[in-house]
Amino acid sequence: MSMSTGEELHRFTTRLYPICRSITGNGVRQTLRLIRERLPIENHEVPSGTRVFDWEVPPEWNIEQAMLIDPDGRRVADFSRHNLHVVGYSEPRSAELTLDELAPHLHSMPDRPDWIPYRTSYYRRNWGFCLRHSERERLRPGRYRVEIDSALTRGSLTYGEALIRGRTREEVLFFAHVCHPSLANDNTSGIAVATALAQWIASEKRRYSYRFVFAPGTIGSLCWLKRNEHRLGRVRHGLVLALLGDPAPLTYKMSRREGCEIDAVAGQVLPQIDPNARVIGFSPYGYDERQLCSPGFDLPVGRLTRSVNGGYPEYHSSGDDLALIRPEFLRQSYEACQSIVAVLEANRRYVNLSPRGEPRLGKRGLYDPLGGSGAATREQALLWVLNQSDGTRSLLDVTRRSGMEFAAIHQAATTLERAGLLRAADATARKRKPRTTRARPSGGTIRRARTWHARHGGRK
Repeated sequence: MSMSTGEELHRFTTRLYPICRSITGNGVRQTLRLIRERLPIENHEVPSGTRVFDWEVPPEWNIEQAMLIDPDGRRVADFSRHNLHVVGYSEPRSAELTLDELAPHLHSMPDRPDWIPYRTSYYRRNWGFCLRHSERERLRPGRYRVEIDSALTRGSLTYGEALIRGRTREEVLFFAHVCHPSLANDNTSGIAVATALAQWIASEKRRYSYRFVFAPGTIGSLCWLKRNEHRLGRVRHGLVLALLGDPAPLTYKMSRREGCEIDAVAGQVLPQIDPNARVIGFSPYGYDERQLCSPGFDLPVGRLTRSVNGGYPEYHSSGDDLALIRPEFLRQSYEACQSIVAVLEANRRYVNLSPRGEPRLGKRGLYDPLGGSGAATREQALLWVLNQSDGTRSLLDVTRRSGMEFAAIHQAATTLERAGLLRAADATARKRKPRTTRARPSGGTIRRARTWHARHGGRK
């Protein structure tokens, strides 16, 4: 990324922040257009009423304006000032009500009197306003004017998708939700990091193929799963990205399997980037890992955040603004994703081609010609890789058992492979078949991602 990575990420979150996003509607499409300026993604539209497992895609919701006017003509809630002022998915309404009649439709946070709460009513027709509790307490009896200019129509749910093809068809899946309005950490930070990561991945050839999905939470991931059931077997690893800009330490939530490769990689990588990094167990509460890791799919997908959902005071309120997220934390989150990808790419299983005793490393120029001084780190790494490479243990397994750094183990494997002493266990199994002409697949395939990236110069 050009200039300061953290500042560039923060600049993108600043563009995303004002948009009124929801699980459907033009706010999602506007967000995907901004992503498409940086990354060639394909939009998918799922019509309202579509059955998705046990769910149904709701009507499309769009809003132009909403205001609550007190007896003195003052706007005590105004969508144009802050889009959290209106309950998400509020149905259209134009009426005069007393304060008592209005009360069930007002929402505030008594424990955080200066913040506007974020509230939604996706699947039950309703309407309402959110306001600061300090302002709510000043409301006096009288007649209040309610004006909500919204529409619930038979439209569609929109999600965006990009596939960056690698040397194999095996996929690494990245998921970011795009359904929250002006919430900086809980929405825009994940979108910004995922977009930048996809650009970086597309800049050179990779072993894995990488699929990025930008979708509304829950119903969006369910739609994606429904439409992609036939290709889920390709998913080898995955990460849900969210809450990546606040000051909390990096936090990895394990997959439902709690022990798959992505869990091991994150546990190895994150402490090297953030000494305070945390690894927490799986739970069926959170973001889209709930759907991706549901028992009917059980995909090897973890979640990377800083704070956890509901784990910081500003969560789901106007306090989650651009001042909460910082460039340095966005940059660190982005670099953590890069490191995870780098280890996934390098973590392979090898077969020792000279397994009967130690091969002579000295005659191959791989060993210190002066013996007796003890094995240096480089030589220890060579010996560990040779000893453990029986086709069943990955480089990450060797790293954990030896207590050495993954980079040293990976370099040793590369050196031994060049010397003809190692062969990748999957070297022949993963050779791709020649491509044949076929209908264009769905999924936003980036057929010329690196050409696109070069043409745009990494422009943000």
